[in-house]
Amino acid sequence: MHEITYLAETAANDHEIEEINAEAFGPGRFARAAYKIREGGPHERALSFVATHGGRVIATVRLTRITVGGGCSLLLGPLAVRPSHKDLGIGRKLVNIAIDAAREAGWPSVILVGDEPYYGPLGFRQVPLGQIAMPRPVDYRRLLIHELQPGALDALRGEMRHADFAPDISQRIERIAASA
Repeated sequence: MHEITYLAETAANDHEIEEINAEAFGPGRFARAAYKIREGGPHERALSFVATHGGRVIATVRLTRITVGGGCSLLLGPLAVRPSHKDLGIGRKLVNIAIDAAREAGWPSVILVGDEPYYGPLGFRQVPLGQIAMPRPVDYRRLLIHELQPGALDALRGEMRHADFAPDISQRIERIAASA
């Protein structure tokens, strides 16, 4: 049995990552609110990770730069694990690796749409209803945040967008990216 290895994502992983996401979420993933944001621009490859087993990608997590009003954050997802490797803690480990990388890079927070029973123990909590809007329907009770800097949530009020659509705060984001 090969051990599981956790690595920074590379372009060479793209095909397997797409396979895993298709398997985990199916074609319905394209209609989701978080997907709409992600299609606005690239994800942060330097803050995205894979788990491999025997040289094969078995799990993936990505982070994407976003803005909410005048604040910035990272959107976590998709997080996907091949069915053959579920319930082994691989997804949680990938989330923790991504959070640590985001913290080290100076990002104020990480946001996701997910289940609080799964993500709560990893430091996520519900965003107050009405504080953040998304471009497509979403169950706002599933909108969660992990504040990497105290008070980060206070700066996030309004509609969530891919950071490429918010040039007014691009300098702030560039400073964060440059410090990574």
